[in-house]
Amino acid sequence: MGIVDELLANNATFAAAATSGHLDVRPSRQLAIVTCMDSRLDVFAALGLEGGEAHVLRNAGGVITDDVIRSLAVSQRRLGTRAVMLIHHTDCGMQSLTDDGFRAELQEATGVAPAFAIESVNVLEADVRQSLLRVRRSAFVPHRDDVRGFVYDVDSHRLREIHVDSND
Repeated sequence: MGIVDELLANNATFAAAATSGHLDVRPSRQLAIVTCMDSRLDVFAALGLEGGEAHVLRNAGGVITDDVIRSLAVSQRRLGTRAVMLIHHTDCGMQSLTDDGFRAELQEATGVAPAFAIESVNVLEADVRQSLLRVRRSAFVPHRDDVRGFVYDVDSHRLREIHVDSND
């Protein structure tokens, strides 16, 4: 049995035990969370959230890309979220590569230079600040007054808030 078949069996067990009921498409806590795709981050458990309470947007490094801004715009303008929580984390796989090095690796392997930015992580705190500024400065995201950034420690499971200087 392959991994996908195993997961399908897990889903059948889950669905049989789950209470039926429809959750509203609009997150009840009016919250969107942007974080990394890292498998060690169980966002719902770490924050004490339940299904239907928040949107969770994930990508490599939790980077604020055009696609994340697109998703935040939909989340706020159509689905009622107002607060944004950005969560980067320690021991991120994006810290193990460089933009130029990974771009060259992809080009060598495929013969094509990627059109997307790599956005490796150099200094966690600086990357969180950059992400905060990208969201706060986006005209597409209407509710920018409650945007906060954090670093999640994958060993202690604690969040540490990162602030942007008032001059930024």
